[in-house]
Amino acid sequence: MLVVGLVGWGPSLRESRLTPNEQYTHISLWCLLSSPLLIGCDLTQLDEFTLNLLTNEEVLEVNQDPLGRQAARVAKDGYHEVWAKKMEDGSTAVGLFNRDETPQTVTTQWTDLGVSGKVRVRDLWRQQNLGTFENSFNTEVPRHGVVLVRMFPEARP
Repeated sequence: MLVVGLVGWGPSLRESRLTPNEQYTHISLWCLLSSPLLIGCDLTQLDEFTLNLLTNEEVLEVNQDPLGRQAARVAKDGYHEVWAKKMEDGSTAVGLFNRDETPQTVTTQWTDLGVSGKVRVRDLWRQQNLGTFENSFNTEVPRHGVVLVRMFPEARP
């Protein structure tokens, strides 16, 4: 169950105990794992943040990909983890997670992802293209946070 927004029922409704970063992490991992999205909050009382969490089409596409594959952890370094999921269109959804108490740079190597060459990277939460990269991608990830990206191999001449 996704514990975001106002959770509970009746007079016991309360804000999720998860920080905003942890809520991004929670939904990102659920989508990467193709888990059922059971929403545990009162839908009649969604704030803008929670509504955006639950309706980001690019993030939901990862969960609803027709292949139905689950992500697997492809790298772990202390409190950093990288999870990846092959998508039907040939792209790869990648979650770069930081379980540390401070912001950290997290890196993923193409060898861990099974890709090569130039790869276009798109941040799914921010819905922004980040550029084209070769061999690896690294980014600053907030404490208890995630950067969820989709990687598209560039066409070779």
